[in-house]
Amino acid sequence: MKDFLIFIVKHLVDNPDEVEVNEIGGETTLVLELRVAKSDIGKVIGRRGQNARSLRILLAGASKKLGKRVVLEILE
Repeated sequence: MKDFLIFIVKHLVDNPDEVEVNEIGGETTLVLELRVAKSDIGKVIGRRGQNARSLRILLAGASKKLGKRVVLEILE
């Protein structure tokens, strides 16, 4: 799941080398903490949060296979 998120986000941002994802796993929930360059935060979130919402939808669909709920946190 972590690699999937990194792959998508690296194609959205101007500084792909600064994309970091920390994965915190529990029994039923997986938390993905996403960090990008300060100048790329707006691109990841998108207008009115549309990109962030789309990322969460993609992760939710992919997580069905794992049988877990995925939570995406975008950190500064």
